[in-house]
Amino acid sequence: MPHASLSDLIGRYLPPATEACPTFTENSLFEPIVDGVTYFTELAAHMEALGPGDAVYIAGYQADPQLDLTGRVAGETGFRPFTDVLAEKAAGGTDVRIVLSAAEFSGGVPWLPVGPFRANTLAARVIRAWKPSTRDVATPPLEDRVLLDWSGPVLGSNHQKLVVFSHGGVLTAYVGGLDLSPTRFDHSPHHRLKLGEHRWGWHDAAARLHGPAAVRVRETFQFRWQNTAALPPRQIAKNLPPEYFHLPSGGFTWLNPVDPPRDLPPVTAQPEHPAEGTAVQVVRSYRPWSLYRHRAWHRMRRANVVRAGIQEIYHAMTTAIGAAERYIYLEDQYFHESPGGDPRFQLYGQLRSAARRGVKIILIGSGRRDPADGGDSTVHPVITHDLRWRVLARLPVAARRNVVMYRVDNLTVHTKLMLVDDVFASIGSANFFSRSMVGTDSEITSTFVTTGSLVRDLRVKLWAEHLRTPLDERLAPAMADLDTALGIWRREWLPDGHPPETWRRPGLPAGFAPSEWALTPARYSPAVWHRERKTARWGRPGSG
Repeated sequence: MPHASLSDLIGRYLPPATEACPTFTENSLFEPIVDGVTYFTELAAHMEALGPGDAVYIAGYQADPQLDLTGRVAGETGFRPFTDVLAEKAAGGTDVRIVLSAAEFSGGVPWLPVGPFRANTLAARVIRAWKPSTRDVATPPLEDRVLLDWSGPVLGSNHQKLVVFSHGGVLTAYVGGLDLSPTRFDHSPHHRLKLGEHRWGWHDAAARLHGPAAVRVRETFQFRWQNTAALPPRQIAKNLPPEYFHLPSGGFTWLNPVDPPRDLPPVTAQPEHPAEGTAVQVVRSYRPWSLYRHRAWHRMRRANVVRAGIQEIYHAMTTAIGAAERYIYLEDQYFHESPGGDPRFQLYGQLRSAARRGVKIILIGSGRRDPADGGDSTVHPVITHDLRWRVLARLPVAARRNVVMYRVDNLTVHTKLMLVDDVFASIGSANFFSRSMVGTDSEITSTFVTTGSLVRDLRVKLWAEHLRTPLDERLAPAMADLDTALGIWRREWLPDGHPPETWRRPGLPAGFAPSEWALTPARYSPAVWHRERKTARWGRPGSG
């Protein structure tokens, strides 16, 4: 839709605005960030610049107190954990608040090896007890500034990932998939990390927001903080592993501080952030009920959550997928359902409808799991069961050719990202499965439409990264041309008369020679894939 007006794009690709979920039109900046090195470097600069009266608010699924945001490791010159920086800033008058995810069971029983919750319980205690290395303080400045949010469904988690900075009252907000963990400090070509003897990388993304959209993210954090501060007090055992020997062990302690501060300072009026031809929505997912243990099981509704819950992300995704005309590009870790989902909020039907219309659907998934998921880290290049039976098996044979799925070798694809028609983008914490859509996992995502080139430029950057090829003056214009670029993924998607080997051979128009073949097409089963690989060159893009 190169010539559509902004009002047309808003009406087509975004759900109708409401008081609870407004559309920010031409007044909020949306800037994508790809991979952890860039993201952490920006966070480090913001933290160093904090002063008295400023603020930083963090909500995460997990956090490592020993993380150095510059990538240094313990023992290396200049190593300094972000916890030490925040403790120093808090001692100097910066308002620091951190909410980490816990759970109904493992949040209160920290030795259970379930998700990151045991680690978060320990991390919260470490951060609360931290005294800055740069100044003398009588008490730890963060002792009542770190909360564990154990509200939500029994099978769910608080999966929102956001950071909000206030410098002189001016807000900068980040929304995405990145946690404060050393394994996220990576960038293309993703060869910094190792899993045993195996090469490994971590691919992720976030969006930087300014203006009223950043205020919306801050309001989301404020709700999380106040909701968590109001949770009933809970005791947990103080059993700690040896590496936490500097904390008292034995007996019991409170999961959260007994009387944490409830209110956040008011938001000042934000300066103008003109963003011509753009519109932003910040969307969320929540289940309506929280289970609190207080003498006996009983339900307490979240404040400000309607009885049916909040499924703004689902409505945003279905609206954009339903509007697609040319392509839908999705990066996600899973592409399959998990316990806690709801069939009413699955997205497979929308993908089927798009494929029937002739929309090209490109799915990019992990070649290696997150080690925290357990088991063998290798992900076989096969189409997931849910995609196979809920999408492909229900399509006519011809329409199946409109769907491709690739695994990126030796890489955890942790992004939760969707691009549509070079005019719509979404980046956030919500995975593709329905447990994120319905709010079993509470989520936050930023969505964006534009009459400009930002989404196209992001597509070009992502595709070049996965193809392991630098963008030069010759290649960038070719990849920006959508008609030609779609042929990367399936040769038959190239325009009529276009040389089918253009993307393979240097010297041809728009041709290139990538430094490595990192994309493997996903097939129906390992047996079929291994058999076919013997007779066909399936390890290269465009061959399917």
